[in-house]
Amino acid sequence: MAEIKFENVSKIYADKTVAVDNINLNIKDKEFIVLVGPSGCGKSTTLRMLVGLEDISKGKLYIDNKCVNKLPPKDRNIAIVFQNYALYPHMTAFDNLAFGLKIKKIKKKEIYKRVMKAAEILEIEDLLQKKPKSMSGGQKQRVAIGRAIVREPKIFLFDEPLSNLDAKLRVQMRIEITKLYQRLKTTVVYVTHDQVEAMTLGDRIVVMDKGKIQQIGTPQNLYSHPNNLFVAGFIGTPPMNIINGEIISDNNILKFIDDSKDLKVNLPDNNALKNYINKKIVMGIRSEDIQYNENTDNENFAILKRKILFIEQLGHEIYVYFQLQNKQLISRLKSDNSLKKNDEINLSFNIQKMHFFDEKTGLTINKTIN
Repeated sequence: MAEIKFENVSKIYADKTVAVDNINLNIKDKEFIVLVGPSGCGKSTTLRMLVGLEDISKGKLYIDNKCVNKLPPKDRNIAIVFQNYALYPHMTAFDNLAFGLKIKKIKKKEIYKRVMKAAEILEIEDLLQKKPKSMSGGQKQRVAIGRAIVREPKIFLFDEPLSNLDAKLRVQMRIEITKLYQRLKTTVVYVTHDQVEAMTLGDRIVVMDKGKIQQIGTPQNLYSHPNNLFVAGFIGTPPMNIINGEIISDNNILKFIDDSKDLKVNLPDNNALKNYINKKIVMGIRSEDIQYNENTDNENFAILKRKILFIEQLGHEIYVYFQLQNKQLISRLKSDNSLKKNDEINLSFNIQKMHFFDEKTGLTINKTIN
């Protein structure tokens, strides 16, 4: 088993910088969990505390119900794969894979068995006699992963492992890592700043910002039900459209009106939003929930007439940019060659898919209004 528990864990440096601020996180045995957030959010520091490369300033870290705050890295049975591969340039792939096992004085026969098993899993048998300088980035990353596999750890840690690869290779390696996880059936903690990686790899995702955990959930839960404006803007491609406005009551009908007064939305009766009548509020809506040529009489849609600023052609779909409140908003549509820049079209906002946030705290008022 390899259950992990962070209990009120903080990392505070000598200059009083708070890198990780009182986090609580339970990771289940054999779970693939991803820590995601912008640079400096504390995700890599959290990983380094887990492996034992950073001391914990406050709180306790448990692995299988045992507090490991003072346990040295070599005794935690954790293997880590770094962003820069960290291969020995003068050694062959075989020797890189075997090096850690030789240090532990494991018998040669067992070392050979483990190295060849890892090489088979990762399909790098033909690289075993090559040195890193003659390998591509993807090949080096496979060797780095293999070096972790041969240790047969109970926990795998990945620290931005795909950052140095090109876009096509990153997609391929994501597939390989998923297959590897399904085969090894062990606990994986994966750190990335790339929310696409997080969404495609993790059983659950931990979104971090400024040293704090903002939300923990499945990819779909984070996308559909963000807890705050940060998560709403960070998770999803393109990010959620954010529109400032206020809630009013007009003849007992609840309405959202944006600050420019161009977008007016009749809302269903909602107790949470009633508390914000005549108060500033933030509305969020995903790009796929803004369409065009919908039935303008449909009460589930609010209509906004806008000129197209720009169109991104992505083959099977297009991103249509338009302006509201001096902001560029995005509608995600099926590919349509009839649309072009400067066309004025009716954009239909799906009222049932709108999210509302407190302007001051950024916290969600309700998941969605339906």
